[in-house]
Amino acid sequence: MPAIKSIINRSTSHRVVQYSSAPELNLFAAGGVAETTSCWAHLPQELLREVLVRIEESESSWPPRKNVVACAGVCRSWRHITKDLVKVPELSGKITFPISVKQPGPREQLLQCFIKRCRSTQTYRLYLSLNNALTEDGKFLLAARKCRRPTCTDYIISLDTDDMSKGSNTYAGKLRSNFIGTKFTVFDGQPPHAGAKMTKSYSSRLVNLKQVSPRVPTGNYPVANISYELNVLGSRGPRRMHCIMDAIPAAAIEPGGVAPTQTEFYHHSADFFPSLLFFRSKSNHVERVESFQSGPLSSQREGALVLRNKAPRWHEQLQCWCLNFHGRVTVASVKNFQLVASQENGPAGPEHENIILQFGKVGKDLFTMDYRYPISAFQAFAICLSSFDTKIACE
Repeated sequence: MPAIKSIINRSTSHRVVQYSSAPELNLFAAGGVAETTSCWAHLPQELLREVLVRIEESESSWPPRKNVVACAGVCRSWRHITKDLVKVPELSGKITFPISVKQPGPREQLLQCFIKRCRSTQTYRLYLSLNNALTEDGKFLLAARKCRRPTCTDYIISLDTDDMSKGSNTYAGKLRSNFIGTKFTVFDGQPPHAGAKMTKSYSSRLVNLKQVSPRVPTGNYPVANISYELNVLGSRGPRRMHCIMDAIPAAAIEPGGVAPTQTEFYHHSADFFPSLLFFRSKSNHVERVESFQSGPLSSQREGALVLRNKAPRWHEQLQCWCLNFHGRVTVASVKNFQLVASQENGPAGPEHENIILQFGKVGKDLFTMDYRYPISAFQAFAICLSSFDTKIACE
């Protein structure tokens, strides 16, 4: 195994690659992509696959898992085999490539993450927890910046902690609120499924600072709507939340259900962001949109998935309303919540009891965020961002 890692290091060291300035993102896409033929491309396929299988199995957690990503950057043949071996989070329970943040979480358990808030810069950063302890050590996933507008508030979500602008190729999407902060819309930067419609805006998103490409299917695709209602429990209880996941069919939570899964990022300029090249397809626009693993919502059961916050229980000894976060939340806050599938999706069943997303406070500016199938880390992060806004009408 050390010999293979040495091969990876030597191969990547001989290539000149322009990296993003964000060190966290470089770990996600370590090594970039060698479009030229590498001397390691001629290894027997059976031997190469066996080697990569062992690396994928042994490097199961971050930061060692960056070696798996580095394998995809050695050459084209290594990239194809690595992408074939690495399973989506729904099946593996692991986040490996940047596109993993746009894919549904694991079916069997919650994927543990945490959010750091910086009040001075009004920024929020999402990290993957590296252990079960409530510590600040984690793998960077996404960042968001709060932007106040005259009639609304936007949270720009990015893959790069140092570049949170909508004109960047690291733009992942955004969250937009209404004037009083009670209704929010989550927009994805690229189509969440085949047939998704982009909302009209004043300007097209810049692929680089000087060029606009109409061929790139990036923009604002609405994927969720969040609303907060009057809190009948007052300041002692959690807010009443109602989330309509427009990009996820209600049937996704049923046994055998399928949620749309994005398989790659679509970027036009290879020179502007080369560290994500091995997620880009060379096929045309129609083929790329149809590369998602599931079709449009119209081809599945009608109706989008609806999530609601789980009702708290009154604790006689503590004399307060409580939710069981299984040790993941330590500070009482009106922001704390747990989301489950609403009975609006159909007759109540065991799947309606599963917690799909939970969010809670553990420090002054530290919060835990745990999510699972059928929502992605991006969607979960956007929903949690909506909880940070002050909602006078609901409290």
